[in-house]
Amino acid sequence: MVEADPCNPSGLLCLDSQLCFPLYAATNLLGRVYRPLLDPLGLTYSQYLVMLVLWEEGPVHVGDLARRLYIDSGTITPMLKRMQKLGLLTRARDQADERCVVVHLTPQGEALKSRAVEVPTVLSHRIGDRLGPDATEALRTAARDLVDLLSADLDTLAGDPAPNTTLSHSSR
Repeated sequence: MVEADPCNPSGLLCLDSQLCFPLYAATNLLGRVYRPLLDPLGLTYSQYLVMLVLWEEGPVHVGDLARRLYIDSGTITPMLKRMQKLGLLTRARDQADERCVVVHLTPQGEALKSRAVEVPTVLSHRIGDRLGPDATEALRTAARDLVDLLSADLDTLAGDPAPNTTLSHSSR
């Protein structure tokens, strides 16, 4: 078998020369690693992310939650409705601005936090400890930089001016 040269135009269409593929594969594999940890909590990975934001920030507007998680309203609204049916959160119109919906944790959603504490601990042992603290932080920083870059590109495509493209996460 002849090895494809990524610099060769025909090599550009090789799966292994794509930046997106290892990110896609890692996302799928992370989902599979998270599933047995989240199933006992009754959460999907996406719902877990919503809960992380609510545990950290408290009540939040749906639009701000969608922006924080980089998902659109057509995706977040059905997920929040399912989570409300599970008794984890409530959604209500903002008293100050009826156009906005605010998401609040219920006591059941707040109580789930104590059970969820084990999730990042287990993941830290499975991944972080094996990569080492420096490699883990470098990977987190590179991933955040990529998110910032892609988000700026999408904002520019949507007609919003691109933010400062200098990427630094040393303060996070």
